[in-house]
Amino acid sequence: MSVKTRIAVLVSGGGTNLQALINAERAGKIPHGEIVLVVASNASAYALQRAANAGIEACVISKKELGSQERFEEVLQDTLCTHQIDLIILAGFLNILSEDFTRKWPERIINVHPSLIPSFCGKGMYGLKVHEAALAKGVKVTGATVHFVNEIPDGGTILLQKAVYVQDGDTPEILQRRVMEEAEWILLPQAAELIAERISEEK
Repeated sequence: MSVKTRIAVLVSGGGTNLQALINAERAGKIPHGEIVLVVASNASAYALQRAANAGIEACVISKKELGSQERFEEVLQDTLCTHQIDLIILAGFLNILSEDFTRKWPERIINVHPSLIPSFCGKGMYGLKVHEAALAKGVKVTGATVHFVNEIPDGGTILLQKAVYVQDGDTPEILQRRVMEEAEWILLPQAAELIAERISEEK
């Protein structure tokens, strides 16, 4: 059996995508990977409770408390290296990572974005804002994208996409939930296994 890819999940809020990954791992859908660390950007993130419930080590690394992007990324890098992390998954992580950081992890950081990139993406487009923009534009189809992370927000190579239909009467909140259930929670574990398998074969 190949050595499992050690995964860190970076979060900022409720951790629904983290929960989808935990559930998928428990169901045997990420056989080449193991979530060994959760990093939250703030101490009030409910995702920390999800990690605790699952018995996964977690910590808080706050850019606000550390005072600068450089110091934040320095502590993050040290923490990831200490835990021998192979793959970073951004799951609702609201901090933009610099080129200095991302180039240390080429094709080792993935992110899920709640639209079909290149629509409704880039700096400032996250969470409900994405769904508000989709509804304002009147699109009939939206979805989610998992992509590699580079220094450009939502600019890395696309790995997986899944379309979700917009329905009459959708609010941003209703559409957000449907995109999560029908796309994000399916794609993210699939992408995690896709990359984890490749990394474990390289070990």
